Amino acid sequence: MPQIISMPELTLLYAAIFGLMSIVISSRAGFLRGKTKISIGDGGNAEVLLAMRRHANFVEYVPLALIIIALMEMNRAPDYAIHGLGGALIVARIAHALGLHQSKIMTGGRIAGAMLTALVTIAASIWSIVLFFQ
Repeated sequence: MPQIISMPELTLLYAAIFGLMSIVISSRAGFLRGKTKISIGDGGNAEVLLAMRRHANFVEYVPLALIIIALMEMNRAPDYAIHGLGGALIVARIAHALGLHQSKIMTGGRIAGAMLTALVTIAASIWSIVLFFQ
């Protein structure tokens, strides 16, 4: 009998939230580019560079974590795992974005956000391996 795989309905909520977060982060970078008249690269402007890195870091890490969480859900991981990982990833990305600013590059928010993002990805990956072997 074929295995029935459910659609990742809970992950849909987190994907939507991250979609909106991505638009906010990229729009802020775009507005800053308009303000500084720098259309390509950072033009040596530290503020533009930080805006670029906020956006780039987001798109470098969020999709992988979200895909793993969605696959967990499709393989019947408990709802609390999906909400716990998704919620932690939201907190991580907000902390990282707010913590990355000019006055001090290595802030607590940036470090905590990066570490929590990594922990979410690691936890989701390990949980997925366990699900595979069950």
